[in-house]
Amino acid sequence: MTSPLGAKVIAQALHDLGVTVIFGLVGLPVTDIAEQAIDLGIRFIGFRNEQACSYAATAYGYLTGKPGVCLLVGGPGVIHGMAGIANASANAWPTLFLGGSSETSQWTKGGFQEMDAIALLTPHTKRAIRPHTNSADAIVTAIHDAYRVCWYGRPGPTFVDLPTDFIMTPVTATGNSRRRPVLALPKPAATPDTISAAVELLKHAKAPLVIIGKGAAYARAEQPIRALVNSSKLPFLPTPMGKGVVPDSHPLNTSSARSVALREADVIILLGARLNWILHFAASPKYRKDVKIIQVDISPEELGRSNSAGQPALSIFGDISTVVDQLNEALRAGTPLSKPSFGGSGPTYLDAIRNSALKNESKARTAANTQTRTDMPLTFERAFHIIKETLHSISAPENGDVVYIGEGSQTMDISRSVFPLEHPRQKLDAGTYATMGVGLAYCVAAWSAYNLPRKTKKIVALEGDSALGFAAMEIETMRRHEMDVLIFCMNNSGIYSGDTADAADWKAKQARLLNSSGSSERRDRLKSSSLMHEARYEQLAEMVGGRGIFVKTEEELEKATKEGYAEGRVTVVNVIIEPGNDKNISFAWMEKKAEAKM
Repeated sequence: MTSPLGAKVIAQALHDLGVTVIFGLVGLPVTDIAEQAIDLGIRFIGFRNEQACSYAATAYGYLTGKPGVCLLVGGPGVIHGMAGIANASANAWPTLFLGGSSETSQWTKGGFQEMDAIALLTPHTKRAIRPHTNSADAIVTAIHDAYRVCWYGRPGPTFVDLPTDFIMTPVTATGNSRRRPVLALPKPAATPDTISAAVELLKHAKAPLVIIGKGAAYARAEQPIRALVNSSKLPFLPTPMGKGVVPDSHPLNTSSARSVALREADVIILLGARLNWILHFAASPKYRKDVKIIQVDISPEELGRSNSAGQPALSIFGDISTVVDQLNEALRAGTPLSKPSFGGSGPTYLDAIRNSALKNESKARTAANTQTRTDMPLTFERAFHIIKETLHSISAPENGDVVYIGEGSQTMDISRSVFPLEHPRQKLDAGTYATMGVGLAYCVAAWSAYNLPRKTKKIVALEGDSALGFAAMEIETMRRHEMDVLIFCMNNSGIYSGDTADAADWKAKQARLLNSSGSSERRDRLKSSSLMHEARYEQLAEMVGGRGIFVKTEEELEKATKEGYAEGRVTVVNVIIEPGNDKNISFAWMEKKAEAKM
């Protein structure tokens, strides 16, 4: 019997696991793994930078509910891919990373791109392993186990180190080394006592709130959560990627009154969200000091973290879908919940939420409906309103035809409350790690998750000009793979904000910066956060055969949105936005009075 090449064994192992897409960037020694995978019918999507392909693999794992796979060259390739490893860990997304390495005979001798990846990555992954010997059985076992471990329990990254001689030479084959696919983990349920305690607390709550995190979206828990909200009339607050688990149009959605909903809630059901910076650590004054939190999570170590008001009896380890089904059953069998109320002569909890929502929505509506003067650039709010209204005229939100990617400080922060979602897993942003540079990679991941083997969704990216720059060459990746992604570059010529809307003024500030000896006033020179004035980012698409559109007016933006949506190739719409240099930029996590929308 002829011994197979290691590359073929590796590709076959991935195929047997049910892998249909691999994200990567090839080079010696991993190129033949990609070629063998393509021969087996696996789609290999080659990127221009390992950071981007590693980010794409993590998001693909989240969107599909099965591990994403990333293929990296050794040494520097693995180092670059560590960005995705950290992203997968922070967001709890299942991702299998495969990395090449130097030949075993050259270890400690200064071999080509030699690096002890196992020692480096063990602290940052759920498991980092190397096949113990150059045999088909050992290689397949390592890949199979790493795939299982990244998926089971709290999802996260795993890594398999593949030495050059394990890839490029025949490997020992004894019998049948192939494995059956890894089956989905049985869903753990809550104990009857914890369900009873949670229901009892809800019965006496005067201001209950359900917080829906992206973990609920990952768990495919939308049906039981919708049933919980509808049957028990519980107000809910989605985190950014928890949007759509319950439709944003639902009357009990408190997103427009987020601060009031959090501050006044006396009992919170926390579903697949962590009490980290995004939720202000559940700390006063953002929350009541006596708030009780029923925390449901697949990760036991998250239970009770940042939850000083929590009780062991109210921390529920289990699959969100299963646990919420249990809650629904117990609530149906018991006494109906009380109508949320503060009691006394003050407004009810729901009235307080509605009043705050009306005030905030009116303010947002004014900003969105304020037409742009002909001598002024567009604002973020007005531009997003035009994009939203145009997209909705093409396809209503309830159709679920659009997946949104948001990236960039102001772009992401402002757009979150503008674009409603009626379905889950149709919004990606910088996530728990607040990672910049993920946006275009997520576009590729979303397109691959939803449009292979047949097209079902339009991917629309809202990118800040700074954010776009992290991975701009992946526009070529999209064009090469014929991905008709629509990218809006919100161009204010700066990180956070630009310097001036006037080109001559910008040039003068640039000259003062470049000739500065340190004595010039900050307002007279370019800031450290400055970018080129009105850079022509749309030409990035044009140079690879895509469509580029430069817009400065409302009419141009509406026309570009319609044409970009209909395009069958990657399109970049470069939207010139007011620089915002006269505005204070602040975010809720900075613990200042000004609060950013989530």
